[in-house]
Amino acid sequence: MQTDYKLHFACVFYILSSILRSNMDHYEELKNICKDRATAVPAELCCYGADGSQVKGKPDYVLFPKTTAEVSQILAYANTHLIPVTARGAGTGLAGGAVPVNGGILLDMSQMNQILSIDIDNIQVTVEPGIVADKLNEALKPYGFFFPPDPGSAATCTVGGQIANNASGMRCVKYGTTKNYVLNLEVVLADGSVINTGLNCLKSSSGYDLSRLLVGSEGTLGIITKAVLKIAPIPKARKLVMISFPSPENAGLSVSRVFAAGVTPSACEILDRTSVSVLTKLDPDVIFPRDGDVVLFEVDGSKNAVDEAAELLAKACEDISSSILITDDPVKMKEIWDARRLLGAAVSKIDPTKTRIYVGEDLGVPIQKLPAMISKVYEITGEVGITPMIYGHVGDGTVHVGLFIDVLDENEWQKLHAAADKLHLAAIELGGTVSSEHGIGAARGMYMEKQCGPAFTVMKTIKKALDPNGILNPGKLGL
Repeated sequence: MQTDYKLHFACVFYILSSILRSNMDHYEELKNICKDRATAVPAELCCYGADGSQVKGKPDYVLFPKTTAEVSQILAYANTHLIPVTARGAGTGLAGGAVPVNGGILLDMSQMNQILSIDIDNIQVTVEPGIVADKLNEALKPYGFFFPPDPGSAATCTVGGQIANNASGMRCVKYGTTKNYVLNLEVVLADGSVINTGLNCLKSSSGYDLSRLLVGSEGTLGIITKAVLKIAPIPKARKLVMISFPSPENAGLSVSRVFAAGVTPSACEILDRTSVSVLTKLDPDVIFPRDGDVVLFEVDGSKNAVDEAAELLAKACEDISSSILITDDPVKMKEIWDARRLLGAAVSKIDPTKTRIYVGEDLGVPIQKLPAMISKVYEITGEVGITPMIYGHVGDGTVHVGLFIDVLDENEWQKLHAAADKLHLAAIELGGTVSSEHGIGAARGMYMEKQCGPAFTVMKTIKKALDPNGILNPGKLGL
């Protein structure tokens, strides 16, 4: 049978043109909902096709809603027409969570960025999801309060993104993660209906905790349009204890030693020798010891409590350490913490021909297993021939691993992915997680069933119940 190529081409052209017409019809309808706050310009769409991970995608159109009503109408329309919807804050994620891997609608939530109320009497604040974390804390500072979750991207990330990923950061040891501060969320569900997940009071024992369900759901169950958050008083005094250790295992052991001594530091950060080398190359005058792996402990509270905690902490680590520095000099403390925040971006100082790739970078294990996890990192990277950098919030078991490769060398890409896979599996085998704070997104979904076991089936059931058509951030969380 002879193929009629002209007819075949005509059919393909008709189908493609029909799809394009349909897409433009959708775009016009959606643009009307947002009062022309929208774009389908290809060059602008490309700006929304990535985050800090290796995950890539491209939306069909980007919408900039300003009200809950607009988000509700958009989702109702998308659900009717089976159009994928991905919400995005500042795009600082490291797992592809805000990347539209299936195309469709990208909701840029940055214009919903208002602080709606600061209620000091009830120690809470009500905000829209697009407010930048640092701007919220700037507004709270005159009242003597702050929003404790402190991710490294706090200068640019949005509170909505923090909630969607249950972000934490350097001060989560004492203050907890984002989930500990969410009292109530206004959420638009997949069909466009709007619910509140909690109450504007500090505790409630009334049924399922829907706020906790939405925290960390990465936009797969609903779109957050308002959040009521608990806040905390700014501590009166702070002190930094910087301790160097002769080995990374000793550095990991110090964490359980400090807790056993009855001290809960407000921050607890590890920097291995490679990390310290990076910072000293960035700034030769930076105040870091050059004689080993370093752990930064910070304690806060009243002056007397801080002084006592610093002494107890130093004594607990005395016999396993190389050097100890205790300071409450605000200039020194700022210099040290600023250097720590720059670490992720400063890794090119190790080798300018290599690039940091964010895979296998967000492991978490029980505190007692920290020395074992740190040993595993060196063992695995040594086997594949990649130099690692270890840093992170070890006070809650987080181990950030920096891996660097020559991105033009295909062999190094293979080594990288082999190392990342082994690191993820090692964390799970030690009773830990493949993501301590960066989220699962599209980058780590393949590990969810192994990590969660039968509970992953429950997650899929919840997803199906709240989003039966699967339009909300498809391709994420292994769902």
